[in-house]
Amino acid sequence: MEQNKKTNSFRTFLTIAISLGIAALFMWFALKGMEFKKIMGYFGKANYLWVFIASIFGILAYWFRAVRWNLLLEPMGYKISNSNSFWTISFGYLMNLTIPRSGELARSTALFGVENVPVDKSFGTIILERVIDLICMIGFLGLTLIFKYKAFIAFYTYITEEKGKTETASSNSKMYVLLAIFVITGILFLVFRKKLRHFPIYQKVLNFAKGIFDGLTSIFKMKQKGKFLVYTLGIWICYYLAAYLVCFALPETSDFTFADGFFIIVVGTLGMMVPASGGIGAFHLALKFGIMALFLSMGKSPEEGGEIGLSYAFISHTMQLVIMLVMGVISIPVLAKARNEAVKKKAIN
Repeated sequence: MEQNKKTNSFRTFLTIAISLGIAALFMWFALKGMEFKKIMGYFGKANYLWVFIASIFGILAYWFRAVRWNLLLEPMGYKISNSNSFWTISFGYLMNLTIPRSGELARSTALFGVENVPVDKSFGTIILERVIDLICMIGFLGLTLIFKYKAFIAFYTYITEEKGKTETASSNSKMYVLLAIFVITGILFLVFRKKLRHFPIYQKVLNFAKGIFDGLTSIFKMKQKGKFLVYTLGIWICYYLAAYLVCFALPETSDFTFADGFFIIVVGTLGMMVPASGGIGAFHLALKFGIMALFLSMGKSPEEGGEIGLSYAFISHTMQLVIMLVMGVISIPVLAKARNEAVKKKAIN
């Protein structure tokens, strides 16, 4: 038992170390060739009232996501409080700052503690949320292609111009290897599936998979589909405003249009998808390239665009980081209290 604890602790430490290493590497690339003092100079000119207003929409997105989550859990017979949903989401985002994507499981585990919703079922709804988020992201990408296709092409060209045929061939080889592993795994499962049924862990995995499937299909059983759509729109409108309003904080980006906002949220989201702690470094590099591309499409200096992009990234990302830390830290005692109340209530019943 002690050995297992040490192994798990080492794995956790290694995962966090790798994540921080990725963040540091991207931050190095973002700052490479830039004068940090010059970038810091833009902060003195910033109007932080706009950052505060943007942060309100950032927190509001948490609430819309919490209420929407309840709609997904309802068809499976679980009616949870909006408050518990909100704070478990906040706790999940806090955990994402340590190990990327660990927040999803932490969120499900926290919800089980306060509402007794099985982890597998809530985790299935979270996967469904990610699929819906991807669809919304594709929608924003479509708007970007329509309204800012020149900037998109400039951005795409900038990040791919140094990639050669060797890298492409290497990527293709990796894809074929992964496909082969998937096929072989499928064949082995079909051959040995009867023998696997005798192992207790097989049934546990099967039940967990079934729970996830129930969560994924909950959207088809949902009665309030209209509300679900409204809350989904609310989430992404808040995301958009949280990103776009920060532009008004800097004089150099205060004339950005609504269409420029589409481009910024797409580029920023792509940066946050990189497995670095809290998107640190990757977000900054993405916005450096993104606003550089916008400046190029406007006939402005790309070098200045890179500096402005980094300045925007530091302000916007710090805002997001503060929200995640503050809301996440508050969620710990709130969830602990709710968990204790749930235990007492269960003991009485």
